[in-house]
Amino acid sequence: MTGPDTALDRTLELAVLVNEDMDRALATDGLTRSRAHVLFELHHRGPVPQRTLSTALQVSARNITGLVDALVATGFVTREPHPTDRRVVLVTPTEHGARTAATLAAGRHQLASALFDGMPANRVATYTEVLDEVLARFRELTAATAR
Repeated sequence: MTGPDTALDRTLELAVLVNEDMDRALATDGLTRSRAHVLFELHHRGPVPQRTLSTALQVSARNITGLVDALVATGFVTREPHPTDRRVVLVTPTEHGARTAATLAAGRHQLASALFDGMPANRVATYTEVLDEVLARFRELTAATAR
């Protein structure tokens, strides 16, 4: 019978494997997870102020400035003036950044398909429900210890 320790061991093993695979894939484009997260946000939202990115990634303004600076330096994004508000600067993906984000999104979809296609839909749904419950519990535990 599988107990809580085994369930946690499998969860940690999966986390390590996913992180290692993600780091390898991102390294080919010269990206870190945090920089890729910025690109994903821009891929889904379009050009936005840095403040919006800071909120979405739950990082400080200083942290998002460093991430955007690095993405500008490597040609993934630009900073453009807002068309109607001169006080606001928009972080905008370059063609290279948009293409990279689309490739990463396609790779994410391919991985999801490789992992879950062919599994009965009810098993995928159950897996997702269990993960949702575990994530909620973990968030509660970490929130309680952060106080």
